[in-house]
Order: sequence, then structure tokens, then C-alpha cells
Amino acid sequence: MGGQNRATTTLEERRPRRADAARNFDALVAAGREAFAEDGSGASLEDIARRAGVGIGTLYRNFPTRDDLIETLYLREVAALADAADEVADLPPRQAFEAWLDRFVEYVGTKHVLLDGLNRESTVFAECRGVMLGAGEPLLRRAQEDGAVKADVAIADVVKLIAGVSAVAYDDEEQRRRVLGLAIGSLRS
Repeated sequence: MGGQNRATTTLEERRPRRADAARNFDALVAAGREAFAEDGSGASLEDIARRAGVGIGTLYRNFPTRDDLIETLYLREVAALADAADEVADLPPRQAFEAWLDRFVEYVGTKHVLLDGLNRESTVFAECRGVMLGAGEPLLRRAQEDGAVKADVAIADVVKLIAGVSAVAYDDEEQRRRVLGLAIGSLRS
């Protein structure tokens, strides 16, 4: 926690410096997130450019390949997850850890759409995994030291558990919250 994470640094490196180019980049990222959320990993790049209010040439100037756009969206999600760890760090240990897990559940929903189109061999994917685990680890450790979470649980275990529970299709939102509550409850001491 604290300081800038690698996902944020990589995003800043990708974002153009000129104000008009940065606006176009941001508009494309927002439009891409929206389009991928609605249409999955097969979302049309032409539609993304249209939603952003730019031409397809501007999209390709910023994101030469579909993978470049998907990686940037994935970086944004991971950076937000790391920022969420900083935002909840001042809460009591158990509350901070569970608040971060709530944000992680949101991330999992977006991640599944993006992972369908993401090259899992990319260095960005590996970096993001490290950022994500690094963001949650201090919160887990604090909760364990406080006696709120089992001492023999690793952050990689927690991430797999919550990601698995979040990925299942549920009858309704109430059932999803109940099952997620069971998973989080299983971590408690």
C-alpha cells in the first residue's frame, strides 16, 4: 500500500502527453470499457471509436491492436483495485480486508470479459497479477495479525476463492451475496 503501483505507472506511460491526444485516449478507454461490458471481448473496434467520438484512425494510433486496448482496460481495472487497497487501509483490519474483497468482486466481473480477449502470456498480465496480490497482501496480513482471518491463508488462496465464487451464475443478487458471504466467512478465524 502507499505509493504508485506498476499498473498505474504503465498506464501513465501509455497515455499521450498532449492534452487533445490524452482526451481521445481517455474517451477510447471509457468507450472500450462500456463496449466490452455490453458486448464481451468481441466488441467492435469501430463501435468503440464511434462511442468515443473519434475516427477509427485515432483508435489505431492509440491502440495499434485489439490486445493493446484490452491490456490498457485491464491495467485500469487492476490500478483501481490497488487504489482501493489504499482507500480502505485506515479502516479496522477486518473491515479493510472485507471492503477490499468487495471491490475485488467488482474487478472479477470486468476481468472475465477482458480475459477472454487478453493474451495471458503478455508481461502486462503477469505484472497485473503481482500488483493485485501486492495490494491485498498487507490488508490480509493486518487482518490475520488482528485475529480476524485465519493465519494459514495466503492472498493467492483468497483471490482464487473469491474469483471462483464470483464467476458462478446465480439465481439472483441475493443468492450471490449470500454465497460470497459464506466464502468470506470461511476465511475468518
